Amino acid sequence: MKHLQALFIFTLLSGSSFSAAAMETVVIETSAGEITLQLNDEKAPASVQNFLAYAVSGFYNGTIFHRVINNFMIQGGGFTADYQRKATNSPIRNEANNGLKNNKYSIAMARTGNPHSATSQFFINTKDNGFLNFTRESGNGWGYAVFGNVIKGFDVVDAINQVSTGAGGPFRSDAPIQQVIIKTVRIIAKQQPTK
Repeated sequence: MKHLQALFIFTLLSGSSFSAAAMETVVIETSAGEITLQLNDEKAPASVQNFLAYAVSGFYNGTIFHRVINNFMIQGGGFTADYQRKATNSPIRNEANNGLKNNKYSIAMARTGNPHSATSQFFINTKDNGFLNFTRESGNGWGYAVFGNVIKGFDVVDAINQVSTGAGGPFRSDAPIQQVIIKTVRIIAKQQPTK
């Protein structure tokens, strides 16, 4: 069984049987509804493979959107419902210089002040956030790496973005008062990019 799972993950991440233009389609099932994403593994291969590895392992199941700032972004993928931080894999290199922009409904890797510190956490932009884009390979210029876009479930993203927030766990603010739980993250298939 482990060999089959390893083969599945390898096939999923290598994408060897698909055209280069095809993109992974992923569904985040939340307590507020489903969000469908198309991931750009051509322009953000490390970020996409990282996200898919966490998804396939079941890491995201039962985590929450722990940080929501109205008219900015919704962030999740790192904390359980009781605000326990989950142990992650090693950080990945920042791919924000890939030409993808932090536009409304794009998904990007969350990180600390260290530009190459992204692990499991991600955020979905709920407005155009140009100030998060790459400008140079130093300081704040690194920006935040976009690796895909919402293609369905825009209303779910908008609903999450409008929840009431306050203190929760280690956070003094911006935590949803009524938690939004990520039930599963499932991979559908590779398909041609949505126009």
